[in-house]
Amino acid sequence: MIRFINAQETLPLRSAVLRVGAPLSDCHFQGDNLETTFHMGYLSGDGDTVCILTCQLEALEGHPGTGYRLRGMATHPDWRGKGIGTELLNAAINHLATGLMADYLWCNARRVAYDFYRQLGFTTLSAEFEIPGIGPHSVMHLALN
Repeated sequence: MIRFINAQETLPLRSAVLRVGAPLSDCHFQGDNLETTFHMGYLSGDGDTVCILTCQLEALEGHPGTGYRLRGMATHPDWRGKGIGTELLNAAINHLATGLMADYLWCNARRVAYDFYRQLGFTTLSAEFEIPGIGPHSVMHLALN
């Protein structure tokens, strides 16, 4: 089941998957609690949150229109390869395009996720760059309208 969640509900997966065991207090993003930010989660039949994402209203330099930044997308290792990340991101894309009338979605994608985003229609906009302590990334972009 996919539903909107609050920022606090994203923290356990952010810690486990994206920040490799960091304390939950270190897994907040600037802007998590803004009115214009939303979080979505995929819940298992047991009610456990097994996949998450965050979308923040944030323009990408040089791109006109309303842009949202995808952040903190993570899937529990036991649930990878089952299509739930695609399902969750497609739900967010639908909400952005039809509910919020956003023009585009962008992210700083980790190297391991490049193919995932490309399969959903994202294009790579930057050369690869390093985020200290996290690893190699590229800016990726998806036009919504």
